[in-house]
Amino acid sequence: MKSISNIAKSIATTCFLLMTLPLMAQQQTTASELDTQLRKLIYAQSAIVQLYVDTVNISKLTEDAIRGMLTELDPHSTYTTAKDAKALNEPITGSFEGIGVQFNMNEDTLVVIQPVSGGPSEKVGIIAGDMIVTVNDTTIAGVKMSKEEIMKRLRGPKGTKVDLGVIRRGVNGVQKFTVTRDKIPVYTIDAFYMIDPTTGYIRISSFGSTTDKEFRNAVDFLMARGMKDIVIDLQSNGGGLLQAAVEMTDHFFSHNEMIVYTEGRTGGRQEYHASADKMSLGKVVILVDGYTASAAEILSGAIQDHDRGIIIGRRTFAKGLVQRPINMPDGSEIRLTIAHYYSPIGRCFQKPYVKGDIKKYENDMLDRLNSGELMSADSIHFPDSLKFTTMGGRTVYGGGGIMPDIYVPLDTTRFTRLHREMSAKSCINTTALKWTDMNRKRLSKLYNTNAFRKERAKLLAGKSVDYEDYREGFERFKAEFTVPQEMLDMLRAKAEEAKIQVTDSAFQASIPMLTLQLKAFIARDLFDMSEYFEIINATSEIYQRGLEAIKDEKLFENIKSK
Repeated sequence: MKSISNIAKSIATTCFLLMTLPLMAQQQTTASELDTQLRKLIYAQSAIVQLYVDTVNISKLTEDAIRGMLTELDPHSTYTTAKDAKALNEPITGSFEGIGVQFNMNEDTLVVIQPVSGGPSEKVGIIAGDMIVTVNDTTIAGVKMSKEEIMKRLRGPKGTKVDLGVIRRGVNGVQKFTVTRDKIPVYTIDAFYMIDPTTGYIRISSFGSTTDKEFRNAVDFLMARGMKDIVIDLQSNGGGLLQAAVEMTDHFFSHNEMIVYTEGRTGGRQEYHASADKMSLGKVVILVDGYTASAAEILSGAIQDHDRGIIIGRRTFAKGLVQRPINMPDGSEIRLTIAHYYSPIGRCFQKPYVKGDIKKYENDMLDRLNSGELMSADSIHFPDSLKFTTMGGRTVYGGGGIMPDIYVPLDTTRFTRLHREMSAKSCINTTALKWTDMNRKRLSKLYNTNAFRKERAKLLAGKSVDYEDYREGFERFKAEFTVPQEMLDMLRAKAEEAKIQVTDSAFQASIPMLTLQLKAFIARDLFDMSEYFEIINATSEIYQRGLEAIKDEKLFENIKSK
């Protein structure tokens, strides 16, 4: 048996490489101190592997040690396994490799919502409504396989092939398709459309490497339709790349105006200033909520600090820490906090935290609900030490996210108990999918969805589109379609099947919101996410307040237009 000392020597080679990284060289810890602590860690692990009473998994032991160290730092320094790191980075890198379909699960069957235009599945003839039942001769339908396991089977390296068994309505038997996997784009902008003849809307879900290009394409399209003012929806935007937020924010400011700066123990201060050609946008409204975080707070904070627009919604998440990804030899990843970021006037939005107490940090939104903050801004109190003044002289605060200029309280009375239960058990979504699938051929012909998808693909690629073909079908759907009684009956039966108590009075009280939500889900399945949000936004108090605000000239008297 090898001695602990010999094992420690073999591990030390890896540790030496870590010691020589530029990241480590910047640390103020002396080389001898670092060497002493690394040797201690190596000997401890070696002793456990060689002497512990039971067999141990050395890989898990190493991962647990890393997680243990990071847990004692801040809430955003994390370790991710190689498997999870790849999936985590997909929205940031802007692509993944797979077969190229948008899908949903109807009961326990994968139903294709639509193939990615020009993607590998569309090329071999897979169409919306197809049900994928086998993957490489393994049955995935009717076997209670998780969505994650199905995705794992469908995805794979570019150039590899996968055999799919597909059931199609009106066609007997299982059809066979062989799909060659390819790179599939991941978009960070969920929706963009014209609210009225002069106001455009863009919803950004995260900030990744393609966000700035997507944003410019969307703005060009909307400005060609007559957009002068803009509503940017950052609700539930958890952030992403700092550089992506800087690139997009750049479009709203004059040359050399500060966007954000970072400051850390080892990296000093780094400032980011506007440099690109500015977009000719008028009034700007930013929509935020308690899940608007990080990079999304950079954009919102710069807009507020420079008095460039109005922030509407509820207090943002409050993440003001910058993480650097550190790739490990096995593909796993550490995201280590290396700096705080600050808004142009010096605000750090990071909320207080206790090192090692991740549970309290994660319960922050529940604490906001229990304190009454979500129902009224009166319960929010910032100390004077966190008070700042914008470029235009308005009072704003740091240390707890971004306090919106117009606070929109949460209205818990708009949705009935029955509606909340049906949403929680996915009854509404699955009913819409099932009904749409039963009627897809008729609906697609009625609303000309093929022409829509063709033009949509060109639009996402930044190409010119035939606006009439692009919008005509959806405009008719939005104006004419009403949820039929047949679908409501299906929804009620689905709820009862899910063991939800349904009374006539409760169901009738829920119908206004249910019909709107069902219509939005059908729009998503027939068209795309933009059309979903164009309908569902009618249920958003923050969105509706944003529409009122952008028409209120008095609100923008002290706000700069560029």
